[in-house]
Amino acid sequence: METSEQDIKEMVRQKYAEIALQDKETNQASCCGSGCCSDEVYNIMSDDYSSMKGYNPDADLGLGCGLPTQFAKIKKGDIVVDLGSGAGNDCFIARSETGETGKVIGIDFTPAMIEKARANAEKLGFHNVEFRQGDIEKMPMTSNIADVVVSNCVLNLVPNKDGVFKEIFRVLKPGGHFSISDVVLIGDLPEGIRKTAEMYSGCVSGAIQKQTYMELVEINGFNNIKIQKEKTIVIPDDILANYLPQEEIDLFKQSGAGIFSITVFAEKPVEACCAPGCC
Repeated sequence: METSEQDIKEMVRQKYAEIALQDKETNQASCCGSGCCSDEVYNIMSDDYSSMKGYNPDADLGLGCGLPTQFAKIKKGDIVVDLGSGAGNDCFIARSETGETGKVIGIDFTPAMIEKARANAEKLGFHNVEFRQGDIEKMPMTSNIADVVVSNCVLNLVPNKDGVFKEIFRVLKPGGHFSISDVVLIGDLPEGIRKTAEMYSGCVSGAIQKQTYMELVEINGFNNIKIQKEKTIVIPDDILANYLPQEEIDLFKQSGAGIFSITVFAEKPVEACCAPGCC
């Protein structure tokens, strides 16, 4: 029986409610990380935030697949929205960029994550960082409000990615932009590779083809679209060897197919004032 979008959302909600109560090391083994079972890498997806201004270890659950805030061109006074804000890590880094005159709004649909993020913000004394519980397909905010939207390894978990891009377009101010890190696929993953990847890194399960992802950005009206960073997600050989014969591993490596982390930038056009009375 095919799993419905609502069922997928509920599974994600339950999973991330559990993650909110775990420590970072456990989280890295349970979602986007490699865990302790490999000698080759510690974490295959997330980049190192620790040197970035605004980083707070209590808010870093090791669940990302990039550093979107590093590429987001956030200016002092900007209103920044973080989709799937988790414990608040990207929000607090964005806050270091936008300063006290700006505002950061994190949206997450897991109550336990919202509670954890709010506790972290209170501990840090940040009064211009706000966390709202809600679905990023139906954001709890008015239109044309955000200067910048960021997100880190979240859209791949959402069944209706087209709906999310429509919402991003709605909440951005004309001329505003987004910088989003996400997981995508190139080519067809053999069944054995896909199953191993999903077991090893749950974030792969909702990933779509890179070309399809980029087309969704374009058809939803964004311009100046570019990939700011791309890296291959490598599942170490010592993991693959536990589940697949060497011949299948070699064929996969030669195929050109793979799992990638990309950080995508795009702008909402500055729309001309053409309707009667709009100015």
